[in-house]
Amino acid sequence: MQVILLQDVKSLGKKGETVKVSDGYARNYVIPKKLGVEATEKNKNELKLQKAHEDKLAAQKLAEAREMAEKLSVLDIVVSMKAGNNGKVFGSISAKEIAAAAKDQHGLDLDKKKIQVAEPIKSFGKFEVPIKLHTQVTGKLNVIVQEA
Repeated sequence: MQVILLQDVKSLGKKGETVKVSDGYARNYVIPKKLGVEATEKNKNELKLQKAHEDKLAAQKLAEAREMAEKLSVLDIVVSMKAGNNGKVFGSISAKEIAAAAKDQHGLDLDKKKIQVAEPIKSFGKFEVPIKLHTQVTGKLNVIVQEA
């Protein structure tokens, strides 16, 4: 029996694949557990439509991420830090503080987990911080650290 998989099944294949299994295995395991459906013409057409829709959504998300990367590359985010008498900095700037400053200054909701600060910023100046917007798109965020 031909079955279209609705989920990844370890011993059979990946989601969306059409695989040949024995009738009993399909009737007693794959179909009742909603791991797959019988590969009829109707189900094959639905699968094609679903794949087309998913591809369209993925392309749309990729385009949005690229657009956001361009928008972020021209913005400057200013973060203030306190310093001692000799110019030594107290503390450091982390991804959480960068995300909060972006929300306050530009109204951007950036996920702090996607801001990739290799090591905390502990000095004044301008820094380019990478931010992962999509699996294929990494933007640059300009962070200016100044004395409070």
